[in-house]
Amino acid sequence: MGEILTNAPAEPAGAVTYATADGLLGSVWLLVAVPLVSAAILLLLGRRADRWGHWLGVGAIGVSFVLGLASFFQLRGLENKSVELSLWDFISVGGFQVDFGLLFDPLAAVFVLLITGVGFLIHLYAVEYMAHDAGRRRFFGYFNLFVAAMLLLVLGNNYVMLYVGWEGVGLASYLLISFWYDRPSAATAGKKAFLMNRVGDAGLAIAIFIMFATLGTTQYDEVFNGVGAIGATTVLLLGLLLLLGATGKSGQFPLQAWLPDAMEGPTPVSALIHAATMVTAGVYLIARSNPIFSANTTLQLVVVSVGALTLLIGCIIGAAKDDIKRVLAWSTVSQIGYMFLGVGLGGGAYALAIIHLLAHGFFKANMFLGAGSVMHGMKDQVDIRRFGALSKHMKITWLTFMMGWLAIIGIPPLSGYFSKEPIIVAAFEREDWTAWLFGGAALLGAGLTAFYMTRLFVLTFHGPARWTEDIEHPHESPKLMTVPLILLAVGSIGAGYLLSTSVPDWLTATAGLGGQEAAHHPVLSHAVITILSILVTVLGAGLAWFLFRDGTATAPQPAGVLVTAARRNLYADAFNEAVFEKPGIFLTRALVFLDNRGVDGLVNGLAAGVGGGSGRLRRLQTGFVRSYATSILTGALLVVAAFLAVQAGWLA
Repeated sequence: MGEILTNAPAEPAGAVTYATADGLLGSVWLLVAVPLVSAAILLLLGRRADRWGHWLGVGAIGVSFVLGLASFFQLRGLENKSVELSLWDFISVGGFQVDFGLLFDPLAAVFVLLITGVGFLIHLYAVEYMAHDAGRRRFFGYFNLFVAAMLLLVLGNNYVMLYVGWEGVGLASYLLISFWYDRPSAATAGKKAFLMNRVGDAGLAIAIFIMFATLGTTQYDEVFNGVGAIGATTVLLLGLLLLLGATGKSGQFPLQAWLPDAMEGPTPVSALIHAATMVTAGVYLIARSNPIFSANTTLQLVVVSVGALTLLIGCIIGAAKDDIKRVLAWSTVSQIGYMFLGVGLGGGAYALAIIHLLAHGFFKANMFLGAGSVMHGMKDQVDIRRFGALSKHMKITWLTFMMGWLAIIGIPPLSGYFSKEPIIVAAFEREDWTAWLFGGAALLGAGLTAFYMTRLFVLTFHGPARWTEDIEHPHESPKLMTVPLILLAVGSIGAGYLLSTSVPDWLTATAGLGGQEAAHHPVLSHAVITILSILVTVLGAGLAWFLFRDGTATAPQPAGVLVTAARRNLYADAFNEAVFEKPGIFLTRALVFLDNRGVDGLVNGLAAGVGGGSGRLRRLQTGFVRSYATSILTGALLVVAAFLAVQAGWLA
């Protein structure tokens, strides 16, 4: 069972007192263990679990959700809302001591509920979506592994535990993105995601090494209490390395290129990655590490810059895509950018970012699963230019998707309005000229989001039918798929308001999160910013509705410089190929040539010389006595001749 540690506010900063394990909080390890054991059963039993394995996978996440909900309510009843469970010594080498421990506090609790709650609905949806796939049991094994790794990531009580979950998430995402590995595009997308994430993971690993080298620990409370004792340069370097890890997992600039390609996996994978697990990990890392980021204003500026730039990149590229899942993928890149903007602003804006993350989990899962429902009824087609008029044939999917669309563009009173609009206001509250820069970027992003998401909605569900000849009559999805859509749509409607009224106070129990910031004098009043936000949203949505209400051409159309660049992902892939891939290939080929012709050539040449010489010498060994006698006689005569020559003075 281990022992529970509670942080008591009466003690000095960083002090830890021990308390007796009480109720479910003494068994929070079950949150990770249940889906992990389920994954092991599904993957080790093989085909023997094919008939019932998917229900085991769904049940495991359902049990974790119930445990998480019960633990959440028990945590609410504690005066000190932070419990730490130490299980065993994970690493003990010299001065390096790491416990295998878990931390259940307000920040971890909200992530647990998001991961298991939304994850359960996605698992339930996947039962029907993957019904005809021969690998469904294996799929649910990977799915459970994904959730277990993400839960360990958010529940770990130190950076090493976080890193174990971090790598587990990376492995599971690779297995799921390339699940249909017989498709070259899926196999390539899986490798791309895995390799690009290794770049960010290397940054996180180096940051952990620096923590131990400078502070002698990776425990959260000890690291945060020691931040003030290390130099500003070290804090900046540490934060930048953590940020690099966060950009990799969350698909932020400059490591955003892998995330849209992850759409090659089954649609439930896309929903789980984008709504409840992988891409939220980067936001969690920065929020959890808030004492580090809050200690350096330059570091906060870098985080805000990454968020603002990425949210615009996602909007611009999303407006030029025709694949329904890729439009949603780029919208995730953009929305995570808003979250990075929030955590970069610091103080009370941390809570705003978490609220948007939670609300985003509902409406993004809603829309991804809605996209899967559309694909289910349209024989897996993904081109929104070939949809249209589906509102008449898929009413539940249409209505639920509409709730997600209205939520993400921020139409009041849906959830996106209550979660995204406060971040825009907070960006305008910066005390220097950057208020206009970052606030303007967030405001522009709101208008662009309304434009490209309305384009997606209108082309998919409205206007004339533009189906291909093999589509006779699109149909609504089965109940196992529509029930999760309805529940997520309800969350898309009301989650934002409920979260905005409760989460900030709840997160005040986590140092540096929630609470109220000191009053600033924003460059624009709150009311003006709200009006502008709603205005640009309505303008963006209205423009898209006007342009695409009658459909669009299915043939490629001429495009300007910006649209062409957006269709090519703003040349990010071309840049990576030119700067990293091709030089890497050239270097690899040069090293192979050097190895083959240089190292191997020298070794093989020496071996050939020795072999050839020994072969020639071997010919002297004939086996005939007369040959040996002749050789001996010849040698003796040469020796005698040499002596005589010396005596005669010929060789003097």
